[in-house]
Amino acid sequence: MRKVDTLLTGRGLVESPRWHGDRLYVSDWSAGEVIAVDLDGGSEAVARVASLPLCTAWSPEGRLLIVSSPEGRLLRLEPDGSLVTHADLGRPGWNDIVVDGRGNAYVNRAGFDPMAGETFQPGSVYLAAADGSVRQAGDDIAFPNGMAVLADNSTLIVADSYRHQLVAFDIGPDGGLSDRRIWADLGEGTPDGICVDEQSAVWYADVPNRQCVRVAEGGKVLQTVQLDRGGFACALGGPDGTTLFIVAAQWQGMTEAEMVVPGSGQVLTAEVGVPGAGWP
Repeated sequence: MRKVDTLLTGRGLVESPRWHGDRLYVSDWSAGEVIAVDLDGGSEAVARVASLPLCTAWSPEGRLLIVSSPEGRLLRLEPDGSLVTHADLGRPGWNDIVVDGRGNAYVNRAGFDPMAGETFQPGSVYLAAADGSVRQAGDDIAFPNGMAVLADNSTLIVADSYRHQLVAFDIGPDGGLSDRRIWADLGEGTPDGICVDEQSAVWYADVPNRQCVRVAEGGKVLQTVQLDRGGFACALGGPDGTTLFIVAAQWQGMTEAEMVVPGSGQVLTAEVGVPGAGWP
């Protein structure tokens, strides 16, 4: 079992870990904050957005993009700390985001609101292109969660939590998606946030099974990091790219007033053998 260390504690529902520069950025959905965390555990809020979910991505130009789900907008953090509209997504209800090496932003949404008790409908992936246009690019994801793009910009991988699968799409020259396929069947695994490494393996965080798992294409389990609470997302980073950052909290349920136990949110670290690659 790999040693797991605690980098930050006392937060709420923490999600969307992103390594950038020499710091880790995470979203505290409970507080409505995007937080930068140093490797010594120091932290500061760099943006405040009243959004649930609250997911982020870094553009190739080094700009932080933030999904404001209730407003249906993709925001961009400016150098002066202000937030401006990067793209109008047209309606509320968005979840995760990943930006590839060419500046294409992929944002996904469920087809229903489980917190409101709506009837199930499969979700979709939309492309917010570098020119500001937004269009649907992929569909038939039962419940889309984390996303990642392989290092050569060829493939988008989407975590389908309800179907216990990782689903892949080919990325075309214009950013469009095609050839939807099951990249990995995870059995009882329930993938949330994901990241990829230099061997094109995927790490996925798992809330109900309290773990992070590394799998190869096809679903073979390569490594597992056990947790004492639900794992919501993971990212590879650090000076050598071999630190697995995990955001975790004590899950209570999607329809509870507090989805996680207040103050149970943590940022954890584990050293792994293969550096991160691709996006995020």
